[in-house]
Amino acid sequence: MRKGGSILIVAGLLMTVLVYGVQRNAGAVSRTSPFSEQRAGADLKTLVGFGPRPAGSDAIVKARNYIVAELQKAGLKPQLDEFDARTPRGFRHMVNIRAVRPGAKPTLIAITGHYDTKAFDNIRFVGASDGGSSAAWLLEFARAAADLKLQNTLEFIFFDGEEAVVEWTDADSVYGSRHDVDRRVRDKKLADLKAMILVDMIGDKNLNIKKESQSTGWLKDVIWNTAQSLGYVKEFPKNQIDVEDDHIPYLKANIPSVDLIDFDYPCWHMACDTLDQVSAHSLKIVGDVVYASLPEIDRR
Repeated sequence: MRKGGSILIVAGLLMTVLVYGVQRNAGAVSRTSPFSEQRAGADLKTLVGFGPRPAGSDAIVKARNYIVAELQKAGLKPQLDEFDARTPRGFRHMVNIRAVRPGAKPTLIAITGHYDTKAFDNIRFVGASDGGSSAAWLLEFARAAADLKLQNTLEFIFFDGEEAVVEWTDADSVYGSRHDVDRRVRDKKLADLKAMILVDMIGDKNLNIKKESQSTGWLKDVIWNTAQSLGYVKEFPKNQIDVEDDHIPYLKANIPSVDLIDFDYPCWHMACDTLDQVSAHSLKIVGDVVYASLPEIDRR
């Protein structure tokens, strides 16, 4: 992903900080979800243990095999959506992983994240938060959603090729999400997709998910209102940030989409993006918020 040129601070941020402690203890709704911090942490440790996982690498094959096996254990039937992407370094084989939990209707809410890591020539980058946290979170959320009764079907998508192969441009980035939108257009099924929720870089111990400015307004409202009702004012502040990420192809296709991303992470695209910098509790917070938000998103 790439950060935009400016951060927009909304009025009232100071007041939000001042009342945070009061809301956390007095005004918060006491709710949780089946999302398991322990299982997500174990998944994250396993995925990071495979080492750097750029698209086309042996390590991402191991990560993919692990994700597929765990989805199958959860009673899902993962599908591998394989494609060859044209990159600045030639064609590269990439694979999106998809699985669904049927709702009462065939229309879809996509819950998404990427499982690749950025390739670097000069550092060993294992992507604990950037690539690891989204994949581990999505895997556990697919388990946790087993008893969530919705009208729309949930589709879980693990994107390959989110990262640039060389340097971020419109052509060298978000290969998996661009392919997925193209696939839906080609199959005349884009209209079946009602909303898209993206998680990325949500492992930071000091979780700070600002509102991504390009994301769809009503989706942000539902998620941030839910986060505040759960007491996560600090973790979901109301100030905004502009980020290019896997949600952009869906927005361009007029699909309501939202990006949940902590871009304040100090080890972004650095060798220090390791397990000691992340927390499974941050994944749990995001899991609880999205789980509690889905019934209202489902009704829209």
